[in-house]
Amino acid sequence: MTDNTTKWFTSWFDTPFYHTLYKDRDATEAQTFMDTLTGYLNIPEGGTVLDLACGKGRHARYLNKIGYDVTGADLSENSIAFAKQFENHRLHFAVHDMCKPFGKQFDAVFNLFTSFGYFEHDDDNLKTIKAIKANLNELGFGVIDFMNADFVIANLVPEEIKKVDDIEFHLKRYVEDGYIIKDITFTANGDDYNFQERVRALTLNDFEVLFEQAEVFLLDVFGDYKLHKFDAKTSERLVMIFK
Repeated sequence: MTDNTTKWFTSWFDTPFYHTLYKDRDATEAQTFMDTLTGYLNIPEGGTVLDLACGKGRHARYLNKIGYDVTGADLSENSIAFAKQFENHRLHFAVHDMCKPFGKQFDAVFNLFTSFGYFEHDDDNLKTIKAIKANLNELGFGVIDFMNADFVIANLVPEEIKKVDDIEFHLKRYVEDGYIIKDITFTANGDDYNFQERVRALTLNDFEVLFEQAEVFLLDVFGDYKLHKFDAKTSERLVMIFK
């Protein structure tokens, strides 16, 4: 079974295998990042946060737990259906295309864990930043947590086999046409699967151009989840705060 649709993320993210492959993501690190980030931004107690491309809602749920009124939005219907079981009067989830404004304004809009740059058309990157701007209230902050493309490319592991829950995921990574690409092949329940992740290798300079075009102001740039200074060569992350 193969699925190489142009909008690969609408199919791969909707499969249970995506969540299997990435099940070992560090929850403690994610929570510490949320504590550090919300403290740094000084979001008011009970403040409103939009988690864009929230997946199954792990960040959104934690943000709600530490006192915020959170809306999680994602294109994946399966992920949102899963997340909805955790809803309460201050935690809501919705299927939403992040290229479009949400129709409501927030104290903060978070786009976390490299949930950007997937689009087939580059103008969708700009549309997303413009939409984030539209989603912010007068005092609100936007945050994009992206990979540091220079660091990722310099440290790319070309081939890897990862065994999770009796599934052997064969991963191939390479750079092509300005994208960092990961081919994922595996066999499950007797069927062969083939997926591909494609993320635009956007650098800080690329984002600066997009921010200027969207008329938003870049306030801070950090290189990791502890909000240390960004270094293009050594930082693993590219965390940008803007308004």
